[in-house]
Amino acid sequence: MSIPRLLDHVVIAGPDLASLIDWFAERTGVVAAPGGAHPTGTANALVALTVDGSRGPQYIELIGPDPDRSQPAVPTTFGIDSLTEPRVQAYAVHPADIDATVATARAGGYDPGDVSDLSRRTPDGTLLEWRLTRGEHHRIDVPFLIDWGRTAQPGLSDIPTIELVSFVRTEPDPAPLVGILNAFGLGDGVAEVVAGDESGFRLTLRTAGGDVVEV
Repeated sequence: MSIPRLLDHVVIAGPDLASLIDWFAERTGVVAAPGGAHPTGTANALVALTVDGSRGPQYIELIGPDPDRSQPAVPTTFGIDSLTEPRVQAYAVHPADIDATVATARAGGYDPGDVSDLSRRTPDGTLLEWRLTRGEHHRIDVPFLIDWGRTAQPGLSDIPTIELVSFVRTEPDPAPLVGILNAFGLGDGVAEVVAGDESGFRLTLRTAGGDVVEV
């Protein structure tokens, strides 16, 4: 099984956040904790990931439209506006130096986009701030980069947990994507790309009862 060494979080998006939380709970037995709302009109819920039973700075983000958003339009973040069911849509990695990694990727032929400042408030009002890459034409099969700065990484907070077994990208022809990922210079810090019939992410988890689940 394969786990990206620099994995920060896996994004599972859906057209309705409450339904997405229920969907995840039905499959894993874990009810995600409320995360907060974003200025983009989305809201999330979180589940921390353990690896070999130990907590690390990794988590799953369940994200959907914020039911209390000010604008009625469905947000386009992570392609939410086009989804009819939950789907693993993206993942983030946390390099040691986000600006240097952007420069390396650009020199290698792939532009991950500029580094932008983002934030959200938790249900208790705490402000979380971070920096990430938000390319205008960002490919969902390529990780976005994130830097939490002085903000505590959410995967280490007091939220429910589930064991991460594996996270890979499947492609009928892995070579083109592998070439792009190599441009980052992060080695095994990004998800392994394996041959498969369809393009997509394969997230494998182990429940508290020992069952292995793919979502």
